[in-house]
Amino acid sequence: MTTNLSAFPITKKWPARHPDRIQLYSLPTPNGVKASIMLEECGLPYEPHRVDFGSNDQLSPEFVSLNPNNKIPAIIDPDGPDGQPLALFESGAILMYLADKTGRFIPQDAAARWHTLQWVMFQMGGIGPMFGQLGFFHKFAGKDYEDKRPRDRYVAEAKRLLGVLDRHLAGRDWIMGSEYTVADIAAFPWVRNLIGFYEARELVGFDDFANVARVLDAFVRRPAVERGLQIPAPPKA
Repeated sequence: MTTNLSAFPITKKWPARHPDRIQLYSLPTPNGVKASIMLEECGLPYEPHRVDFGSNDQLSPEFVSLNPNNKIPAIIDPDGPDGQPLALFESGAILMYLADKTGRFIPQDAAARWHTLQWVMFQMGGIGPMFGQLGFFHKFAGKDYEDKRPRDRYVAEAKRLLGVLDRHLAGRDWIMGSEYTVADIAAFPWVRNLIGFYEARELVGFDDFANVARVLDAFVRRPAVERGLQIPAPPKA
């Protein structure tokens, strides 16, 4: 039986060549790669579509029909709950959905599940927004502001958050201990971006956070992470 996704307007702009697979609409940003890494880790078949910010694809009516908040990533799962297609946005929700769908990277014990979820929320409410603001004031337009108080505010908060994570990781392989989970997939793309793309390693004193550095190194060496960080691929020249 052929899956029909024509009810979703987004497929007019990004046609599904494999409508029986999860459709991923994304870009290799810290939030975007959460979804691609999770899909790679789970081994789920999916079809990636590049949402080009340079062309304002995220503001197109087709994309907004899937995510009214016009942010990546977003997915359509043709085999959602009760076998019906499910459209979903927000990277944290996508992580939890895929974890539940596959029964992977989320503890089955109820208490451990909630402890994992709290660290996902720690990333969503703290690490992501604060690191993103630091990036704006350090690397992008904000760097030209003479008043450095906004930048310094986010530098201080980034250091505080790194300290929270570093203390928690002492004696642990991953955020949840020996088990690699969605909490790691949520947090470490942002840590990587902070010291890489945002060029803030020295600014936040990253080398003082040895546990974070150790786990980040283990994270980026995972084969599924290496693949997911490159998806969706840039267009061929």
